[in-house]
Amino acid sequence: MTAVPNVRSQKSTNVRFHVAPSPIRLAFTLLDRAAPTLAARWAERIWFTLPKRHPSPDGPGPGSGTPPGGRPFTVDAGGRTVAGRVWGDGPAVYLVHGWAGHAGQLTAFVAPLVAQGLRVIAYDAPSHGASGPGAYGPRSSSIPEFAAALTAVVAAHGPAHALIAHSMGATAAAVALCDGLSAGRVVLLAPMASPESYARGLAATLGLGESAYRRMVARVERRVGAPMRQFDVPELGRAIAMPPTLVVHDRGDRFTPSTDGAAIAAAWPSARLRLTDGLGHRRLLTDPAVVAEVVDFAGAGARVAQA
Repeated sequence: MTAVPNVRSQKSTNVRFHVAPSPIRLAFTLLDRAAPTLAARWAERIWFTLPKRHPSPDGPGPGSGTPPGGRPFTVDAGGRTVAGRVWGDGPAVYLVHGWAGHAGQLTAFVAPLVAQGLRVIAYDAPSHGASGPGAYGPRSSSIPEFAAALTAVVAAHGPAHALIAHSMGATAAAVALCDGLSAGRVVLLAPMASPESYARGLAATLGLGESAYRRMVARVERRVGAPMRQFDVPELGRAIAMPPTLVVHDRGDRFTPSTDGAAIAAAWPSARLRLTDGLGHRRLLTDPAVVAEVVDFAGAGARVAQA
């Protein structure tokens, strides 16, 4: 992975992909004092394990499955089977879901993009939806696996006129771009700025002290084969010239705070920020005004080229 210089620590600890019932938190509190290495090992396992589906604090997530129709496909991504569908013809727009999500959550973008003469490719990341398990089993994945899946799908279906990525999928898209993937335009929806904020949030949820936290981070970095700073999205945008980018984030997002989107937009010279209210982390994926703005941004260059 491309080296990332001058990393600034992200301070937010508002990331809420995991919850810890009182007995689990008590167990971690005891382990943190008596056996921080064991606590770190358990925390690492939680880090990479997809949470069981539960009601979102934003309300029901959009899309219960992949959009109707389309042409199914599978591709190999480093030995992992990635399944998806293609709609329409023309320049390719890739839809990238987030952690514990699925392609169906981006359903609202498919029809309007196809109506603009674009080809839409949506897929499930390893251990998500209809795709096969990740390297560590059917409920485990990682940012590098997400990025590898995106790269493999683009290699199979052609150059990306645009990427539309949600939540941790936005992190994976930024990593893939920094590692050489080409795209004409990028949309980041409710992006996470840095896994460090996620790590701090998870440590606070579990009740980990600093010693166990540092051990957990070291274990995470060993598994993915890279230091955590190399997944810092603002810094990735400083390391290379990113394509024109639209960042959309809701001020009331309870999973990734809007300060993350603002930090990315401020760091990427090519980016502009659109803030919303009352849509949370997932409802912005179906809001008509957001969908229209994203489709207009993603398709603008393709329409000019076809004119």
